[in-house]
Amino acid sequence: MLAAAENIAVVGLSPKKQRPSNQVARYLLTQGFRVVPINPGQEQILGLPCFPDLTTAVKQLGIRMDLVDIFRRADQVGPVVREAIAVGAGGIWMQEGVVNHEAARAAAAAGLEVIMDQCLKTIHEQL
Repeated sequence: MLAAAENIAVVGLSPKKQRPSNQVARYLLTQGFRVVPINPGQEQILGLPCFPDLTTAVKQLGIRMDLVDIFRRADQVGPVVREAIAVGAGGIWMQEGVVNHEAARAAAAAGLEVIMDQCLKTIHEQL
């Protein structure tokens, strides 16, 4: 999934440099990925335009989200996954500590690849 990804939406991206979401997004940028910040409370993060949700980002940018990296509590993952399915995302990545089996089953049933409870940065570094 990572080898084929170009556009990665980071849902719950924090503007705070010390937060894991910000650290992962900065790493992804250094590796040549297009990072799309998703955070309804921000207009810009890491010098990039920030979008309130996946639907808005896809419509405004005119791109397909290859991967949706989720930095949200497990109980908030369901709506993000449903939206990722609706916009035709290629895969879902639930960060380390984020486990939602129901959302994972829904994503897999819709044909999305699913990774759960893993740090995208750590896995990418290992590859």
